[in-house]
Amino acid sequence: MDRIATAFSRARAENRAAFVAYLCAGDPDFDSSLAACRALIESGIDVLELGVPFSDPLADGLTNQLAAQRALAGGMTAARVFELVRRIREFAPATPIVFYTYYNLVFSNGVDAYVQAARTAGVDGMLTLDLPPEEAGEVQAACAQYGIKTVFIVAPTTPEARLAKIGAAATGFIYYVSREGVTGVRDSVAANIPEAVAAIKRHTALPVVVGFGIGQRSHVDEVAAHADGVVVGSALVNVIRDHLADRAQIAPALARRATDLVAGTQR
Repeated sequence: MDRIATAFSRARAENRAAFVAYLCAGDPDFDSSLAACRALIESGIDVLELGVPFSDPLADGLTNQLAAQRALAGGMTAARVFELVRRIREFAPATPIVFYTYYNLVFSNGVDAYVQAARTAGVDGMLTLDLPPEEAGEVQAACAQYGIKTVFIVAPTTPEARLAKIGAAATGFIYYVSREGVTGVRDSVAANIPEAVAAIKRHTALPVVVGFGIGQRSHVDEVAAHADGVVVGSALVNVIRDHLADRAQIAPALARRATDLVAGTQR
């Protein structure tokens, strides 16, 4: 069952972009994180992107760095992340779950063992941020063996000559990082998104999603006009940050924010 392809196909049939929501697994604690994921899924997101907490998240801005710190301080481990996925699968059997992770986390646990464990837990795809296609052979082979889709990134600085290689390496979707630098909410979306998405699509038939800096409904609406999917992360993680003093309010606050953002995906 290819949950990722099904989600994008359904969004396309409904004349909208898919909404990809990012949260750091275990932020700020296991139970609150589980409730947060449930709130997002019940608010109509299409794909859940789970950040695997890491001590050195090189691609993440301050918001997501602090989320990873909270998760690690709350006792999240690789085993607990897999347990979180299993618990999500109890109430969300059809929602695609994609790991947003770093290669050291995969490598240090054994590539084959890690990918197999992820698939057994219910993970559909893996985006390994710091692993370029040229060095991804072992991960690609394990993902192919266990039925996990691969996701690779394209940056604003990626030359078009590399797009075919990246497109060939991906089996789930392509993630276009619309801004140079790290994750984080911005006041506006990047200006070259239509041209960048068109360039990527010349080299792949896979869906192209756009993320980094998208945090308002107007941003979602603007990006949805050109991309197959819109990724929102820091704006959702900030909701968790803002309700740390009363964690019971995290899930309802996320539901309100996600409902508003998801509405922007309609074309």
